[in-house]
Amino acid sequence: MVTPGLDGYRPSWQRPEHDDLAELARAFFTKEVIPHTSRLEQQGHPDREHYRRAGELGLLGLSVPAAYGGGDGDFTHEATLLHEQAHTGEGSLGLAVHSGIVTGYLVAYGTEEQKRRWLPGLCDGSLVGAIGMTEPGGGSDLQAIRTRAERDGDVYIVNGSKTFITNGAVADLVITAVKTDVTGKAGGISLLIMTEFTRGKKLSKIGLHANDTAELFFDDVRVPVADRLGEEGTGFFAMMRQLPQERLVIAVTAVAAMQRAVELATAYAKEREAFGKPLIAHQNTRMVLAECATRTRVSRVFLDDCIERHRRGELDVATAAMAKSWLTEGQCEVVDRCLQIFGGYGYTTEYPIARMYADARVQKIYGGTNEIMKELIARAL
Repeated sequence: MVTPGLDGYRPSWQRPEHDDLAELARAFFTKEVIPHTSRLEQQGHPDREHYRRAGELGLLGLSVPAAYGGGDGDFTHEATLLHEQAHTGEGSLGLAVHSGIVTGYLVAYGTEEQKRRWLPGLCDGSLVGAIGMTEPGGGSDLQAIRTRAERDGDVYIVNGSKTFITNGAVADLVITAVKTDVTGKAGGISLLIMTEFTRGKKLSKIGLHANDTAELFFDDVRVPVADRLGEEGTGFFAMMRQLPQERLVIAVTAVAAMQRAVELATAYAKEREAFGKPLIAHQNTRMVLAECATRTRVSRVFLDDCIERHRRGELDVATAAMAKSWLTEGQCEVVDRCLQIFGGYGYTTEYPIARMYADARVQKIYGGTNEIMKELIARAL
């Protein structure tokens, strides 16, 4: 996990166990998943077998306690996995949501019965998880959700819909934000673990073609009260506590993509000739690569500081927002500038940099738009 061309840098939290994990994850992505990229992009969703294989290798639920089938690690292990996935260019498996977000909710707020019921399957890959927050009428404003859950004895009757749900086409369970009290705002939101829903169409996107994003619909779905996550009315506050990690997950993948873009562009610049000499021999190319490598290195140091803070339980909302907004802006800028070095070839899907360009754009949108991130930062000033 060392930025290319800047040998010697090593995060303070990185240990030999992280190196071993990175090697295992890299081998899995490059040898077992990436060879299927074209087929996965055409089908529009990952193979369930790849989730199960990741579970066999111990790559799922890395921060889940061993008692529930997990790796007994912490967020640094999840970050290592996600870095390797993004750095290798594997884009089908929704591990950022499945392991980086969903398992965290269950560990933090689940009852003992809920943990034993759901976590082992999420860790062995027999279950795929998703989280349902965004609705057709609202995204970043979570207090405005309209999906309702009316209590009827020992069940909730759920009606509504969610959209832009990562893993939505293959998920077995969705942690869903619902209104249990329509008169309340933040205090009227609860979280339900839902296994019954109607899947809408897979959404056609400009990027991330191998990873499924779908609509979900709930029409009088009966959910046992026992499948509520946490106390009624505490869902909004639970999401607020978990969102810094979600934004840090996005930041991890942003920096990994920046690193990969610099590597690809540098290799191409050394091979491609223009006006009788390699591109890297031209001053402008060298300056662009130098600037991109510097932006990547600074970004990595900031990211690692955030990871260390989060490991200690000290990552605040504003700093997480800074990481998500600044690092995804950097990702889009670095990938764009690196694509330019490829010239016309950079606009063809034959070269990975083109796919990276399309995939990068959504990073500034999901997990809370970067405009919302700046508002969060400003509130803390």
